Amino acid sequence: MSLCIITLTRNQIKRMTRLDELIDEVALAREDYITHVGELTSLQSKFKPSVEVWSITENTEHLVWGEQIGIMGVWTALEGIKNNKPIWRGDPVHAGLTIEEIVAKTWKEKEVSQEMARPKWGGALEYWISALRNNQSLLISLAHALNGFNLEEIIYPHPISGPLDVFQRIEFFRFHLNRHQAQVERAKSHRDFPNESWK
Repeated sequence: MSLCIITLTRNQIKRMTRLDELIDEVALAREDYITHVGELTSLQSKFKPSVEVWSITENTEHLVWGEQIGIMGVWTALEGIKNNKPIWRGDPVHAGLTIEEIVAKTWKEKEVSQEMARPKWGGALEYWISALRNNQSLLISLAHALNGFNLEEIIYPHPISGPLDVFQRIEFFRFHLNRHQAQVERAKSHRDFPNESWK
């Protein structure tokens, strides 16, 4: 009897839901980003290729705020569903699309971040790396809170792309990390990027 229960538990662990898989993809993208910025010196982390381009510290701070706003927004949308007061009503125009397809439809080549997600504190890159890593715990807690709900009906609109369901929003977190990692790589390959290492 106990052997059957143990076997069932192992099978349940192996069966990952789509949400679990997407959260794992975010975790991988997060650690990949952190790997690319984690060994930079203070001077390198604050390097700006031009006045209008964010430094690596600013990119990382923006990622922290952007994720926290998105996670809080989904949680707020969930609360609305629970209370029969959804925060968004309308036509889910992106139903069934991946985040890449949605971005291709709705974004211009260069988009401006909403004010609340823009970097404003500065400080040490190490702090923002730690905060970014901690966001994964928030995401996992959100997944637990979403258990048992129809995730395609929980919609928190993105300021540029419009209505995103839970799956699309979590796909966006992974997309966003990858997008800013590419920006970091462009900064690191700039001809004026400081050539120094930890002593």
